[in-house]
Amino acid sequence: MGLLSREELSGYDLKRWMERPLGYFWSAKHSQIYPELARLEEDGFVTHRVVEQSGKPDKKVYRITAEGLEALKEWVIQPPLSGPVRDELTLKAYSVWLADKEKAARLFREEGLRHEEQLAHYEDLRAWMEDEHEREVRSPDSPWFAAYATLRRGIGFEKEYAEWCRWTAEAVERREPTQEAKKSKNGG
Repeated sequence: MGLLSREELSGYDLKRWMERPLGYFWSAKHSQIYPELARLEEDGFVTHRVVEQSGKPDKKVYRITAEGLEALKEWVIQPPLSGPVRDELTLKAYSVWLADKEKAARLFREEGLRHEEQLAHYEDLRAWMEDEHEREVRSPDSPWFAAYATLRRGIGFEKEYAEWCRWTAEAVERREPTQEAKKSKNGG
């Protein structure tokens, strides 16, 4: 509903938004979007209109209702539901002491580079937002402020994750096998 509070969108448009910029911090599969729109419409939070298209099937364009906007405003101030964090690389780090150190260090270096690339993209986006929407990104009443706030969170996440990957790779490269690790690798 957050996207629909900004503008009318089709299901396809919502999917594209889920890829970027929302895909940086929230994702939804294509198969989830239309059932969710149907549920929101049934609950009175969104409505749709049909737009005729030549040479293509007609499309539904959704917009948020006043009731949906009120529900969204209430949802925004509720504490988030806590759920399990699932991070496969962190899970791998938990057992990295068993891995070949060169291969493990390479994995963490490559992942660190991936996060550095994402960080550079976010930094470019931040510079653009600050140049093009300087006043709006500083006004909490603006949708640009909300986008900027989530971008800043993404910058912090990518910066820390890249640093953690570098630290882990360096530590693994310096590792001297302990007696316990030698026994585990040798099955003893």
